[in-house]
Amino acid sequence: MTRDEIIPVPAREEALAFVREYVKNEGLVRHMLCVEAAMRFYAEKFGADVELWGLTGLLHDFDWEIHPTIEEHPSLGAPILEQHGVDPVIVRAILSHGDNTGVTRDSQMEKALNACDEITGLITAVALVRPSRSLYDLEASSVKKKWKDRAFAAGTDRSGMELAAAEFGIDLWEHVGNVITAMRHIAPELGLVGTLG
Repeated sequence: MTRDEIIPVPAREEALAFVREYVKNEGLVRHMLCVEAAMRFYAEKFGADVELWGLTGLLHDFDWEIHPTIEEHPSLGAPILEQHGVDPVIVRAILSHGDNTGVTRDSQMEKALNACDEITGLITAVALVRPSRSLYDLEASSVKKKWKDRAFAAGTDRSGMELAAAEFGIDLWEHVGNVITAMRHIAPELGLVGTLG
């Protein structure tokens, strides 16, 4: 299949409507918006296709509510994306963010998705415990302090986040700063303006 034969990337509004059809948990929708924002940031930084990268982030967890185990997600979601004509490049990237799928992370976009996924949750958690409850005054140093407190967000896989940043080829704390910057652009959608709005 040549690039010309691939079905075009759906419009963002169409993709968001698709996500909302499958995801009822607003927290999960916000997570996907965070990953989308981070992916758009990096696509712009690297001169890549901003829409392609952004939609990959937006769609990456669309099937979590219907396939809520690592054995099912995202493997069982991929055929649904294919049936809806989602670009195979996006489908492959989404498959690659699941360690159970056997799909390796080869492209820069695939590595970015893995690096941006879980770190957004930790950043959100840190923002929510700050007095301002805002992204606007959150810095990577604040995340680093909470990172050292293993009781904070104990369910997060810190070693996995470190490895994902290393595979992506970026210093972890530079990455955290970049993702915070990206998430600030959508702080109102995330409910993370806090007292600074």
